[in-house]
Amino acid sequence: MRARFIPVLIALVALACIAQDATQQPLPSAPSAAKYPPKPATPPASAAPAPAPAQTQAPAQTAASQASAPAPADTSGPPASNLGTLGTAGQQPSKSDDQEEKLTTIVKLVDEVNVVFNVTDKRGKFVNDLKKDDFRVLDDGKPPIAIRSFRSETNLPLRVGLLVDASNSIRDRFKFEQDAAIEFLNQIIRQKYDQAFVIGFDTTPEVTQDFTDNTEALSKGVRMLRPGGGTAMYDAIYYACRDEIMAKDKGNLATRRAIILLSDGDDNQSRVSREEAIEMAQKAEVIIYTISTNTSGQKLKGDKVLEHFAEETGGRAFFPFKIQDVSDAFSQIQDELRSQYALSYKPADLQPNGKYHTIQILADNKKYKVRSRKGYYAPLR
Repeated sequence: MRARFIPVLIALVALACIAQDATQQPLPSAPSAAKYPPKPATPPASAAPAPAPAQTQAPAQTAASQASAPAPADTSGPPASNLGTLGTAGQQPSKSDDQEEKLTTIVKLVDEVNVVFNVTDKRGKFVNDLKKDDFRVLDDGKPPIAIRSFRSETNLPLRVGLLVDASNSIRDRFKFEQDAAIEFLNQIIRQKYDQAFVIGFDTTPEVTQDFTDNTEALSKGVRMLRPGGGTAMYDAIYYACRDEIMAKDKGNLATRRAIILLSDGDDNQSRVSREEAIEMAQKAEVIIYTISTNTSGQKLKGDKVLEHFAEETGGRAFFPFKIQDVSDAFSQIQDELRSQYALSYKPADLQPNGKYHTIQILADNKKYKVRSRKGYYAPLR
């Protein structure tokens, strides 16, 4: 009797072993597994508890959907390159090597420098009829490889930031400066074409009106400003260039970027330095025009700071010692913004190392004076 059951028992044990081996077979790999193998840090499947039959089916369904759908590849592979902005969304992950090489070439660093400048004669009158051959360009003292474009720009859309010092130091004539600023914005901003924003600053910058072409909204933003507190002028310039102009003026439309700064130039609260603020303005390709609020009748330390910002960015510094001269300063800024040249060139020695390059634009006619930004920082890789 006992001998009769031994063959049956052996057969049952063999069947049990076969069934156990079958349940331990690895799950099907997704189609991307051959190109993107699992990361070493991922624990092996055998370390996890044995999955239920319903769970063993899910990865197979996921693999099938990945193979048929036009969605991007599984994110368990290496980080995907930022190719969505190049119009490649919907392509299958299995690209040929030569195609990937072409896409990599598209996102190479830009090797052009754009410069906006004014030309005036000895009387300070704008000269607007010059040609490309009337100028010489030097980048770090070297002629560029090529001048890519040159044009006289008198009608480009404006992107203007009005930065108003709202600290206690400018309280005396604050109301008049508000009125002059509102008049300036009403005259220069053309609806559906130009845009401006308003920032007041004391210890911190505050946006009272963001980019808009609505002059009533801009006037309201200026009226909201109230004097009081310390002065963080460098922070306000840095913020306006980075978080307003660079962040929000990103379209393909060519625009003229400018900041009009009303302040006495004294900074006692900023976290960034003067040179950091200038560097950010140069990166944003912003021209800074300064209007001093100093009423002492003589140039003070803060006025020299305002001059430095204007000179480094290709703008002008105005010192209206009389209150009525503030409106004249705004009028002159308006004329300048409509009387500018723009050129782009390829430097002879531009490396992606963040190095500062000087810019010189020289008119062949010695009677003419050219005013532009003093330089730029090379991009980093």
